[in-house]
Amino acid sequence: MKGKIKRLIRDRGFGFISAENEAEVFFHRTALKSIEFDTLNEGDEVEFDLEKDRRGDRAANVTVITA
Repeated sequence: MKGKIKRLIRDRGFGFISAENEAEVFFHRTALKSIEFDTLNEGDEVEFDLEKDRRGDRAANVTVITA
C-alpha cells in the first residue's frame, strides 16, 4: 500500500500513516526498512505492508518513496 506520514510521536517511537484508501494506520519505529525513525517527516510518502495484530491493522516494512 501507499500513503503519507500523517503524524509522528517522536518521543514514543511511533506514528500514523494516512493510507491511500483514507484509513489511518499505526506504525512503530521497528516497522521501518532502510530508514531511521528520526529522519521521517510528516507528509513523507511511504509504501508499506498491512498486517493484523490484536489491536487491529498496523504497517510493516515501511519504506520512503524517493523521487
